[in-house]
Amino acid sequence: MSIGETPARPRKKKKHTGRNIILSVVALIVIAGLVAGGYLWNLGRTFDSNSSKITDAFPAEETRPEVKEESKDAINILLLGTDTREVRSDETEEDEFATLPGGGRSDTMMLVHIPSDRKNVFVTSIMRDTWLDIPGVGTAKINRAFASGGVPKAVETLEGLFGIRINHVASIDFEGFKGMTDAVGGVTINNPIAFRPVHNKSYYFPEGEQKLNGEEALAFVRERKAFTGAGGSDYRRVKNQQLFVKAILGQILSKETLTSPAKIQGVVQEMAPYVAVDESLDATKVARIASSMLNIRSSDMEFFTLPNNGPGRSADGQSIVIPDMDTIEKFGEALQRDTVDQFVASTDLSK
Repeated sequence: MSIGETPARPRKKKKHTGRNIILSVVALIVIAGLVAGGYLWNLGRTFDSNSSKITDAFPAEETRPEVKEESKDAINILLLGTDTREVRSDETEEDEFATLPGGGRSDTMMLVHIPSDRKNVFVTSIMRDTWLDIPGVGTAKINRAFASGGVPKAVETLEGLFGIRINHVASIDFEGFKGMTDAVGGVTINNPIAFRPVHNKSYYFPEGEQKLNGEEALAFVRERKAFTGAGGSDYRRVKNQQLFVKAILGQILSKETLTSPAKIQGVVQEMAPYVAVDESLDATKVARIASSMLNIRSSDMEFFTLPNNGPGRSADGQSIVIPDMDTIEKFGEALQRDTVDQFVASTDLSK
């Protein structure tokens, strides 16, 4: 099916110092798949040499929680997604709080939890307007953490919220979606809600199954202003990003891709320039994590949004997302005990 009604203008790639997000989980899963083909070390080094590093990604040791024995072998990764597009007329002054080192903005934030048994991956989207306690700042939107203390402050905030340590931080610029999508020959999604992007009306995404190329994928994951009504625009955008990430994982982990060294090489080469990771997440560590996840497939990944009570207003009039602290506390306990599978099975996470 043809999605674009008119060709999109080519985008120039930029150099970024603080790249970003969700597709870092794709990086780990992709490289996991490479083990079976025998190219892991070589491609791991390719990824390592072409990606950037996030320096000083973690807060002071004395501010960090203790790791419980039950979860000492689990892995928690904070994924940050930024959008460095030039046109940002849909943003408000409040979005200045989302600025990251290097000029990008944390348009998306996810906590990836890999349990000790390596049988699943749990990906929790954290709405950027979630109203939380920011250490040293007070109650504010989670994106305010970046303005007050950069990536370490965001890590400190989430570690305090969940009572767990974040082992790694990774980020990817949305531009990375484009090259990855084209590298695997396009990605098929099942779109639940038809829409036309407000700031790029040359595209239209009908309801139902359709195959996206790289430019279409960018338009699909970026859009939020096209959505109104209950739940708000950011809610639908987060759902669409989750939908797309799971779809591209399925394509990357398909037999067609994993049996094609050229496609695998293309995915890693296209993705790496847009990715930044903390200084401890080098090729060796990626290989070690990947090697423990050989049996993971996209069907083993659970995506959900951090439990919340919907949109609201702060005392000073800001538009916020109200966290469901009772359920978040249970989620934190599940992370600490490495029982997130039980939490997901027993909790309604459809909001």
